Amino acid sequence: MPAFVHPALLWGLALVGVPLLIHLINMLRHRRVRWAAMEFLLESQQRNRRWIMLRQLLLLLLRMLAIAAVVLILAQPMLSSGWGAMFGGSRTHHIVLLDDSFSMSERRGDTTAFDRAKAAISRLGSDLARRGVPQTFTLLRYSKSGGPGRGAEPDLLEVIVGGDFPQRLDETLEGLVPSQLASTTLPALEAADRISTPDDATRRVLYVVSDFRAHNWSEPEELRTRLGELSDSGTRLNFVACAEVPQPNVGITGLSPKPSTLAAGVPIEIEVTVRNFSGETASNVAVKLEEDGTARPGFVIEEIAGGRSETRRFPVLFPTAGPHRVVARLDDDALPPDNSRYAVVNVPLDERVLLVDGDPSGKDARFLATALAPGGSVRTGLSPLVETPRFLAEEPLDGFQTIYLTNVAHLERAAVDALEKFVQRGGGLALFVGPPSNAATVNEGLYRDGKGLLPAPLAEPRELLVDRLEKAPDLQVTEHPIFKIFAGERNSFLGTVGIERYVAIPDLWQPADHPGVRVIARLRNHAPLVLERKFGEGQVVLFLTTAAPVWNNWGRNPSFVVTLLELQTFLGGEQHREPPRLVGTPLVLDLEPSVYDPRVRFSVPGVASDGAVSTDGVLKNGRLDVTLPDTDIAGVYAAELVTTAGDSERREFAFNVFSDEGQLALLDGQQLAAALTGIPFDYHRAEGFQFSARELAGFNLSDGLLYLLVALLIGEQALAYAASYHPSPPRGKR
Repeated sequence: MPAFVHPALLWGLALVGVPLLIHLINMLRHRRVRWAAMEFLLESQQRNRRWIMLRQLLLLLLRMLAIAAVVLILAQPMLSSGWGAMFGGSRTHHIVLLDDSFSMSERRGDTTAFDRAKAAISRLGSDLARRGVPQTFTLLRYSKSGGPGRGAEPDLLEVIVGGDFPQRLDETLEGLVPSQLASTTLPALEAADRISTPDDATRRVLYVVSDFRAHNWSEPEELRTRLGELSDSGTRLNFVACAEVPQPNVGITGLSPKPSTLAAGVPIEIEVTVRNFSGETASNVAVKLEEDGTARPGFVIEEIAGGRSETRRFPVLFPTAGPHRVVARLDDDALPPDNSRYAVVNVPLDERVLLVDGDPSGKDARFLATALAPGGSVRTGLSPLVETPRFLAEEPLDGFQTIYLTNVAHLERAAVDALEKFVQRGGGLALFVGPPSNAATVNEGLYRDGKGLLPAPLAEPRELLVDRLEKAPDLQVTEHPIFKIFAGERNSFLGTVGIERYVAIPDLWQPADHPGVRVIARLRNHAPLVLERKFGEGQVVLFLTTAAPVWNNWGRNPSFVVTLLELQTFLGGEQHREPPRLVGTPLVLDLEPSVYDPRVRFSVPGVASDGAVSTDGVLKNGRLDVTLPDTDIAGVYAAELVTTAGDSERREFAFNVFSDEGQLALLDGQQLAAALTGIPFDYHRAEGFQFSARELAGFNLSDGLLYLLVALLIGEQALAYAASYHPSPPRGKR
């Protein structure tokens, strides 16, 4: 039995009786009048009565069939039986991809974009249930499209659409809320293609129900390719837009400690960055702060221009070692998820610094130790340890943030290897030359034709000759973070620094020929004095003069201690910045199996302690890998570790939303068509979305009925002509 795309129009079949009714009415209007000539004609008609009646009945039937054909064409009958499969498919698989990224939580009035999306899907389900053709339905949220180590998790998978389907769909939709993820369309499209394979008996109809934010479609090449493949496979594409006019939105995009020495009892500064995603200026933006769960004084940003960010700093002092939580919040607006930002500051008791002196007297190293940690009432948070070069080869270096190397004469290969591994993993290294330094051995071990730690090779020591005519200072610095504190000072103490002797670099060696090497301070004669380079994940800074006031008076100048503390911050401060962790990214711990038990207990934000998750680690390449895959909520996650000795250890990690998802600019249908040139799709607004008859599978009989209607009309005209009276023209006339 065929089904109909518009079954309500079948009521029009009642019009089939109109020709019959007209015929009966005409019969009632006749009166019998006896007339001799007519009596003769009636007698003649009796001889051909049956043929005349047959023609009239056929004519009446053709007219009734023509009306029926018009009604059926408008109702669009679909042949979805086994015969229909022969002509193009017997079933339709409707696949709905529901965008539940956090931009869908944008509120306008009493509803969100996600609410409008659910309402549109509910209407679709009700429309489908009224059709009499075989259909199945899949509902897949963006956030459940699969990620690292996870497959797609549809809320409904190829559910048969029947009479109870709308209720089941509404029950499923009722429990769905927007996620805090910044999920995109491409993974959802790929997941939809994996869970549903097209075949000759099935037609796929894909509905992308999203807010279509402009930033997600700015580079649509991969999307265009994937959509093109789906379209080529016979999948019909529908885009259902759920967002309306974008609302003003201000969000927190950054919260982290400013690079500095980090230790218990030492003040540090926390930086907060707030961005105005709207085009209009935002005024009096209040930022609320929490420190370890306790509210502390916040601040107000008077003005943030449209599309701009503002950064503010506030001081904190953590009296104890361990992880400490900092939270910044904004007042609620149209998009709540980006109004909060979390940070975890792991504060050590002290920051360990290793000082290695090549001179057996250790004079320069002790001088540096006094400058870094003078003691008494002045607390820098640094804990210097003075050692000989032998220490580098014999002891682990993992416990140190930075290493200072002075008076280098010769280093064993094992010491060089240990230093290189330390810096490659993110450690900081500062080198000061001195009288014991030997250019040949240092270049051989630490420069190695540019492959080693040194930014530049060393040559012979030289005197900085006195220039009595030119009053330029001996030390000339750049805008580097080490010297930035002196920028703009007219009477900077740097101007009184005197350099008598330094180690030169070869005349033919030029920093410009070595990418990554930078001269950050020069002498009065333009010779390099301080150079830096990146090595792996760490930094190396080379001073071509002594640390102690032997070849210079810098050590007696107040600027030296300031420079040294800024150097320490530059070399080790970045290590205190936790890498940004986004919700949805697995939390992975890399542990030493000989130190930690493989079972780790994780606490999740917003979940009571009895809902904590326990995970067993897996040995990989001699290390213990422990992974928490589900981190879909912004906040602070905690890992409770147990050492093999039975001691407990707690680590905390802050996860935040992807701030760019707060950009609420939209694409309309025309802009989408321009971005997806050559891809056929239908664009709908969620509030007016209606099921389209073209989405049904099976063979549409409308075209065949149209041809039949033409044949019926031609036949009706021919039969009507044959059944009517046409007198012959008089002879002699044409």
